[in-house]
Amino acid sequence: MPKNLKFNKKFLFNVALLFFVCLFIIALGALRVSYTQPIVLSDAKLIHIKEGDSLNSICHRLTEDGFINDCIGVKVLSKIDSRIGQIKKGVYALSPNTPLNEFVANLNEGKEQQFPFTILEGENIYQVLTKLDSTVFLDNDLESDSLAEISKKLSLVTDTPEGWLYPDTYYYSAYTSASALLSRAVVKQKEVLTQLWQQKQSDLLVKTPYEALILASIVEKESSLASERKLIASVFHNRLVKRMRLQTDPTVIYGVWDEYKGDITRKHLKQKTAYNTYRINGLPPTPIANPSQASIEAVLNPAVTDYYYFVASGTGGHVFNTTLAEHNKSVQDYLKQMKLLKNDTSEKGQ
Repeated sequence: MPKNLKFNKKFLFNVALLFFVCLFIIALGALRVSYTQPIVLSDAKLIHIKEGDSLNSICHRLTEDGFINDCIGVKVLSKIDSRIGQIKKGVYALSPNTPLNEFVANLNEGKEQQFPFTILEGENIYQVLTKLDSTVFLDNDLESDSLAEISKKLSLVTDTPEGWLYPDTYYYSAYTSASALLSRAVVKQKEVLTQLWQQKQSDLLVKTPYEALILASIVEKESSLASERKLIASVFHNRLVKRMRLQTDPTVIYGVWDEYKGDITRKHLKQKTAYNTYRINGLPPTPIANPSQASIEAVLNPAVTDYYYFVASGTGGHVFNTTLAEHNKSVQDYLKQMKLLKNDTSEKGQ
């Protein structure tokens, strides 16, 4: 065979090989562009992935909504690697300019959108349950339960979950049950209470962790300034030692929660309930709110004072007193200050 003919065949083969290599590179590039294309959105939105949905069907939904240009990359690559097509049901976030492959990876790994639920310091169980009713994507399996039934679901031995919910923000995925969500708050509160109980002062009148939780809930409701928690705790400890009634308004309010409209009345103060510390001795039977770690710590390590009374200062804090005479004067000073402030506000409004 002539040498030049052999050369021509080899040359043509190399050209053809180069051509197909170029085509392959171009095809890979096109697949990469398709698979990593950004999701075009003006604002973040949620997408529901149901049982039985396929990656291809989801991709087509995105295409029909104009969020992506095509599904070529998804179709081809999911056939090459079957793991790409394995997605998990749930509610996922679609964020502007997120690459399509990142969104697919979230579906593969089950990285669902997380929703926040916040338990505030000093909120009581009734307020928490009301918030559960309006919380999105949460399965409220506690909606029709009594407090005792809720306690049982949360693995508590008390008749109410009051006080056992650690104030914090908890994140959950769609259709998590309310009991599962609150159980996390219970676990955290138990951990905090156990740890702080081991560090308590040795001469406290509070004898059990649950009593500490009860008193901490009262301190939480009376504390407007974090710096005053240990002082307020000292007042209640001193009163308990002297067998004086605690006489704290938040306990009265809790005892008449169903009828409380925002103002405590003389009728409320005189009404004998299990929680009215103007009418009962010692601690109420349960906490009246969910206390923070700081309030539990204050109760277990209160300041050492000779205070038995406190009243609002009118400037956000409290005035602390040792004797009833001093306390009565502080109350009068506060009332005068409030009267002056009311008159000043009325004049400015005219």
